[in-house]
Amino acid sequence: MTTYKIDLESDVLKVNFGEPAQNDQIVRDVAVRLEEMTETGELKGGVLLKINGPASLPVACVLTHKVAHLYGAVSVFDPKIGKYVICITHNPAYKIGDLID
Repeated sequence: MTTYKIDLESDVLKVNFGEPAQNDQIVRDVAVRLEEMTETGELKGGVLLKINGPASLPVACVLTHKVAHLYGAVSVFDPKIGKYVICITHNPAYKIGDLID
């Protein structure tokens, strides 16, 4: 059963809900999928990761916690402004709140 879909396309982590489930199950599935992606080398890390797609708050926390250790900066797409917002950074080239395309 896939309760949450996660795919990496270039520097964008595409996310979306799958089979209906409660957040307790979804966050476990998210953690497992991200671990799989790391172990297979699909999710290697880098300078910047962009996350795009719907997520509940618990899911967003698991996603960002897991990838923050792999990337210098993490951004999340905000459909209201049509840009990615830097939400985690260990890279001086990006500041919290920076907007990127």
